[in-house]
Amino acid sequence: MLPLLMQGQIALFVIILFALTLSLTFHEFGHAAMARWFGDRTAERQGRLTLNPLVHIDPMGLLMVVLVGFGYARPVPTDPRNYRSRWGEFFVAAAGPLMNLLIAFVAINLYVLGLKLGLPLFQGHAAATFFAYLATINLLLMLFNLIPIGALDGHYMMPYLLPKPLARQYEYWNARYGNMILLGLIVIAIMGVPVFRVLFEWSKAVVEMLIVL
Repeated sequence: MLPLLMQGQIALFVIILFALTLSLTFHEFGHAAMARWFGDRTAERQGRLTLNPLVHIDPMGLLMVVLVGFGYARPVPTDPRNYRSRWGEFFVAAAGPLMNLLIAFVAINLYVLGLKLGLPLFQGHAAATFFAYLATINLLLMLFNLIPIGALDGHYMMPYLLPKPLARQYEYWNARYGNMILLGLIVIAIMGVPVFRVLFEWSKAVVEMLIVL
């Protein structure tokens, strides 16, 4: 995102930063809300069951987005021992990406509906840019977090989708090498390999598939 500032595209920078902050906030809220649903009030007690971005956004993580194009939010604290179901961990992990999918669906269809109704708020280049980026960023976060490596949401979900022997092997290898592989992906992306650009293009393609109006 730093190149946008260097090129004087301040309005686009602000739009993307706002859309990203909103997306990360809903992602983390999704985790907290699902944990509460399954009986764990850890996040709620620590004030994370909220849509206030100030409690979810990590300043350093957001700064990294600006500087290198990749960052993070504050992970929602949970205690799986409190879950009422053995599937609690799976659904709590899935809630973040699912929340991003929901926001993307609502954003793009709300924009299309606003255009069809001729509402002033949805007219013009700024509105088109905001809603397009809001939907695309949410899909990008969904796809990225579903990658089953390191500490991403996908690594909590994968053991539930594998036979028990494979699940145990996966958990062992991911615990040893997952974070290194994830860090490697980030490093090569910063060096110019279009890892996240590919995900971004996939996200843009999926946006069009979400339009139902």
